[in-house]
Amino acid sequence: MSEQSYLLKGATLPSGAGADILIEAGRIVSTTTGAVAAGATVVDAAGLVALPGLVDLHTHLREPGFEQSETVLTGTRAAAAGGFTAVFAMANTLPVSDTAGVVEQVQALGRAAGYATVRPIGAVTVGLGGERLSEIGAMAQSRAGVRVFSDDGKCVHDSLLMRRALEYVKTFDGVIAQHAQDPRLTENAQMNEGSLSSELGLKGWPAVAEESIIARDVLLAEHVGARLHICHLSTAGSVDVIRWAKARGIQVTAEATPHHLLLTEELIRSYDARYKVNPPLRRDEDVQALREAVADGTIDIIATDHAPHPREAKECEWDAAAFGMVGLESALPVVQTALVDTGLLDWAGVARVLSQAPAAIGRLERHSHAFEDGAPANVTLVDPTASSVFDLERLHGRSQNSPYLGATLSGSVRWTFHEGFATLRDGVLAPVGEAADAADAAVR
Repeated sequence: MSEQSYLLKGATLPSGAGADILIEAGRIVSTTTGAVAAGATVVDAAGLVALPGLVDLHTHLREPGFEQSETVLTGTRAAAAGGFTAVFAMANTLPVSDTAGVVEQVQALGRAAGYATVRPIGAVTVGLGGERLSEIGAMAQSRAGVRVFSDDGKCVHDSLLMRRALEYVKTFDGVIAQHAQDPRLTENAQMNEGSLSSELGLKGWPAVAEESIIARDVLLAEHVGARLHICHLSTAGSVDVIRWAKARGIQVTAEATPHHLLLTEELIRSYDARYKVNPPLRRDEDVQALREAVADGTIDIIATDHAPHPREAKECEWDAAAFGMVGLESALPVVQTALVDTGLLDWAGVARVLSQAPAAIGRLERHSHAFEDGAPANVTLVDPTASSVFDLERLHGRSQNSPYLGATLSGSVRWTFHEGFATLRDGVLAPVGEAADAADAAVR
């Protein structure tokens, strides 16, 4: 047995079955009960739910260019603390991830950090400018092997350009992840449009600005026969459009964020900019529609849209504040609170929306996030009986703009194994050097 062998005794699989999970040389060797292994580190997993390592299809790691908010290292530390073993890094960096060189740099930074697999997302258009396509083919053929492309933070609003992008990625089984926001309908918008925005004197962000783009794009995807993914879906109307599109057989997938499954626009009465996010927090009716859509599979995955910002970008007047929330460390507790505790999802459903489906959409290596003998040991152990107040000690990234500070959330991630290496050990992050050494060993 190598020193990186582990025996997770008495864990509960997502199916509800008990298992002793044996990890050796970075892979799952066995998931039978009663397993023994001389020399392995034994982890008492009794009462803990074992999930395939979580996968986030929508993370902002900010590096290169915005290291004051986050770096690949600090962002993947936050990911490991939240139970994530793979993250897809959005392209709105500086320089923008619109060339093979930049995406390869981001992937290399992830490998050097060692806390999680980092898969870069390539920009759809040059500089996110929305005028001409980026080096999509070169990024797809690079060492990073990019399969997801997005101008997230901005919408690909030109219909012809969107069509061309869908046609391009179809040739290598890629996917366009659309930030659905009509820019003309949301100029200077600050919160969800409705009676509350009028009461607070803040310019409204209409639901149709999201829904109209989704409607256009699912029709384009049907016409082209390409894969389309909708980022951070937030309205009941958007759910209806996705449900209709799937009934027609269109290749569309969609994500909801944890915050859109729990928080509502009522929080904006405080004018606390921690609640300022794009798309904005919506009505309670929208939250309920999103929860039901996740439960019935209309919404395929939950993705964090982890968006770190320095303190000065949030501790200011509402209009001047940046959009975005950090979310990696809080994602699983929010999902348990909003969906598991309410009976809408079981743990098999959690594994589907936070691991298996995002891995499939992003075309991660086959079986990389499955409990199968010989599969890479990407495993998250969570204590579902825990309940605690979410505080600053739970945050391990560079920024602290969490909307959950002071809130009581269910569940606690106890262990995270990335390709057999314990990045989180009984709630404590592994030292930086050890994680990097593990990443080097995995490459060798």
